[in-house]
Amino acid sequence: MKIDLADFRVKEGEKVKLDKWPTFVKPIYHSKEQYHELLGEQVTELSAQQQLLYASNRHAILLIFQAMDAAGKDGVIRHVMSGINPQGCQVFSFKHPSATELEHDFLWRTTQCLPERGRIGIFNRSYYEEVLIVRVHPEILQSQGVPDGLLDDESIWQHRYHSIVEQEKHLYRNGTRVIKFFLHLSKEEQRKRFLERIDEPEKNWKFSISDIEERQFWDQYMDAYEKCLSATSTETAPWYVVPADDKENARLIISRVILETLKKLDMHYPETDAERHQELQAIRQRLINEDPLAD
Repeated sequence: MKIDLADFRVKEGEKVKLDKWPTFVKPIYHSKEQYHELLGEQVTELSAQQQLLYASNRHAILLIFQAMDAAGKDGVIRHVMSGINPQGCQVFSFKHPSATELEHDFLWRTTQCLPERGRIGIFNRSYYEEVLIVRVHPEILQSQGVPDGLLDDESIWQHRYHSIVEQEKHLYRNGTRVIKFFLHLSKEEQRKRFLERIDEPEKNWKFSISDIEERQFWDQYMDAYEKCLSATSTETAPWYVVPADDKENARLIISRVILETLKKLDMHYPETDAERHQELQAIRQRLINEDPLAD
C-alpha cells in the first residue's frame, strides 16, 4: 500500500481535533514477513543517510517522540534506529526534572542535549512535557519557581508555545532539522496493552500504578495535545500524528518520514581537492612499498 506522508502531517496554523485523526490505518505491509523486509530496507537506507549526514557535517537531526503511555515510543526508537551507528546518534529520555534543572527556565535541560552537527538526536519525551503533563497537572508549576506574575493561566501556555516555536526556528536557521512525532493511540488499545503488561510476566516491569492513575486524565491529555499540536506545528518543524494502534505500521511510517527529511537535505560527501588527493596517493605508495615480511 502506498501512503502519502502529508496525511499525517499537521499543517501550520491547523486546528487539531484528535478524534478526527485515525489511530489505525490500513497497513503498509501485507504480512509479518513483508513488514520485516520493508523495515530492513528502510533501516539500511537510514544507515546510509546517517553516514552521509555525519560525513558532510552540516546538519543535525532532532527527532522528538511524544505519546500516551504504552503507545510504543521505545519500540519505534529501538527498531527504526537499529541500523544507525551509535557514534552518530544520541538518545535522551526526560523524566522528572532535578533540583538543579528546576532552577533554570523550562528549555534549559533539553537545550544541553541538542545534537551536534552531523548527528541524530532523539528525545524520548521532551520540552513538550512542559505544555502537556504540566498543563494537565498545573500544580507542577508551583515547584518550578516561576514568578507569580507569570503564572496567569490565560497566557503562560501561549508564552511557552511561543518560546518553543522560536527555539525551533532558531535551530532550523542553524542547520538542525526538527521532526516531531505524536504516536496517536486509542484509549481502548492502551487498555489492551496495559493488560498485556500485567498478564505477561516479562512485561510486568513496564507497568506501574502511576500509569493507570494518569489514564484517568485521558480527556485532559487529549485536550492538551490538541492545543500543543495546533500551536507548535510549523513548516520548518512539523508535527506528525502517527496512528499507533498498529506498532509495526507506525514504525514504517516514522522511518519513511525520517528518510524523506534526510534526502531533502541534498547532502554530499566532502570532495577531495588536488592537494589532498596528492597526499593520499603518496600515502598509498608508502603502503605499497612496505615489506610485509619486514616485521
